[in-house]
Amino acid sequence: MATSRLRSFVQRRRARPQKDAPPVLLEHAAVPWLLCAALATTLPHVGHLSWWLSLFCGAVILARAWLWWKNGRLPSRWLLFLLVILGTAGIVLNYRTLFGRDAGVALLVLFMALKPMEMKARRDGLVLIMLGFFLLLTHYFHSQSIPTGMWLLASATLLTATLIRMHGGDQPIRHIFRYAAVLIAQSVPFMLIFFLLFPRVQGPLWGIPQDAHAGLTGLSDNMSPGSLNDLIQSGAIAFRAQFASPIPDRARLYWRGPVLDSYDGQTWRTNPLSRSRSTNKAATVETTGNTVADYTITLEPHNQRWLLALDLPITLPKDSGLWPTFETLVREPVRYRTRYTFRSSLDYAANREESQQMLQQALQLPGRLNPRTRGLASDWRRTLTTPEQISIAALRFFREEEFFYTLQPPLLGQNAIDDFLFDTRRGFCEHYASAYVVLMRAAGIPARVVTGYQGGEVNPVDGYLTVRQSDAHAWAEIWIQGRGWIRVDPTAAVAPSRIERGIGAALPAGDPLPALIRIDGEWLSGLQQLRYRWEAVNNAWNQWILGYNPERQREVLSRLGMDNPDWRAMISTMAVLAAIALSLVTCLALVRRTKLPQEQQAWLRFCGRLERFGIRRLPWEGPFDLTSRVAHERPELEQLVREAAEHYADLRYGIGQSKQLQALKNCVKQLASRRRKQV
Repeated sequence: MATSRLRSFVQRRRARPQKDAPPVLLEHAAVPWLLCAALATTLPHVGHLSWWLSLFCGAVILARAWLWWKNGRLPSRWLLFLLVILGTAGIVLNYRTLFGRDAGVALLVLFMALKPMEMKARRDGLVLIMLGFFLLLTHYFHSQSIPTGMWLLASATLLTATLIRMHGGDQPIRHIFRYAAVLIAQSVPFMLIFFLLFPRVQGPLWGIPQDAHAGLTGLSDNMSPGSLNDLIQSGAIAFRAQFASPIPDRARLYWRGPVLDSYDGQTWRTNPLSRSRSTNKAATVETTGNTVADYTITLEPHNQRWLLALDLPITLPKDSGLWPTFETLVREPVRYRTRYTFRSSLDYAANREESQQMLQQALQLPGRLNPRTRGLASDWRRTLTTPEQISIAALRFFREEEFFYTLQPPLLGQNAIDDFLFDTRRGFCEHYASAYVVLMRAAGIPARVVTGYQGGEVNPVDGYLTVRQSDAHAWAEIWIQGRGWIRVDPTAAVAPSRIERGIGAALPAGDPLPALIRIDGEWLSGLQQLRYRWEAVNNAWNQWILGYNPERQREVLSRLGMDNPDWRAMISTMAVLAAIALSLVTCLALVRRTKLPQEQQAWLRFCGRLERFGIRRLPWEGPFDLTSRVAHERPELEQLVREAAEHYADLRYGIGQSKQLQALKNCVKQLASRRRKQV
């Protein structure tokens, strides 16, 4: 009966619902660590968020720090709920949505700022740390540079150190960060394995949101007076080129972009009919010389379909086409950094025979505009017999009249070409190319404007040719029967230094240009070398880290012996290598032992050899206790054991001398020699 009652009591106790254990409270001294982690993970977003949201989040974090300092009470839940509603409403009003890149990041920053206001338990701190790790990923939405990577590495170390401090209690700061650094270092092998072998996708994952490509700049499909001005004043890199053959002279480096052949009197635009392959002749490039360049371009994203190529390409990258206007176009806009290989002929004949539609388009001018320009072209047409002579007359006009190359030209009126050619005579490449093409069309010669880049700067550190937005340029093409399309650069007649030495050598000192482009003089050579090295490091980062696309991955894996690997082979290899790395890290952690001091090592060896005489030291037994037992069991060894014990005690617990360590080692040898004599 008693047994049955006891069994019933135990069953009722087991069936009774157990109360949840109370949450572990957050240690007061751990709060500053969490606030620093929240600040480090949100601070880089200040430049991308709305000013009001940055101020709001900063004020909330400062208020939480003040409450910690004063040991104040945290705000009530209804106040936090109100702040969340107000912040979310502000984001909706600012971004017109809660979805997409910018609005999503703004929400995460808002939650990171408000989370410390309700931190009471250790679990709340853990949520903040996990949110911080996730928020670190969002910084790459805006910047993928080396400084961003270094900041994120430091922030990840801080988050790990905060996690250690929160669970490990109070300890020296250097020990916390050393432990965090060790944990981060242990993840490096896994990071390398996953980076090399995880199947790559074409383009970044964060390219999916609609607003992910906002702010990309570069050449446009239209050109009006002043449109290239902003590009020329930018020192941003447009693309880099690596040549397999010697780099051509700077004067021959014309990087072809959009072709503009439709003119309304103010703006040049691309004409879709000129790109139609059904009504125009296919682009035909005949190599007429020996100058052929093989090169690989790393193009920065510009959100347009065209690729930049040396004038003119004869072999094209995969999934691209050469249009009747000799533009290289791809199917989708270039929204991420792209590498492609070209082969170009610098001495060529382009479309010796051309379609009538293309030629008619290249002769059209808006009616009744620029009468003085038309009159000058008519005079040349009456007195000169060939298109070549008319072109030479136009270039002589630019060269011999008082024209000036400047980025600060005066405004032009309705008859913009007349005002430029006969009144202001101040402008830059787009003014001269536009005026030249209008003169040629007025003289009955098919002509069009070509935009792109001219020149570039060789980086002596890595050998890449760097082309910047400041190298943006516009030139002209005319079509001559039997010769095809011929490049003519009117800017070279006015400012030949622009073509031979770059934009910085052609402009007056007062014209705006990026400071690094104007670097000149011996005293600035050190700064220039620094810039070369930094850009070379950035280029390596872009080529091998950010540019590690499927093609580059296949190239690297083929060098490692994996020919044409599919995703199954890569995943299997990745799993095996990750398991091996995990086993090695685990073994190192298990076999790691603290190295004993020399005196303790010598004493342990002495005790080990003493066991051969039948005396085993007990775990609790100190050196003098052992001596007393030896005196009772083996009196003949008492003197030697006492001497060794005294030396060890002085070295281990007192102020021993270096000669005592050697004396202790001699005791070990003497004990060994006595054992040999007995044997």
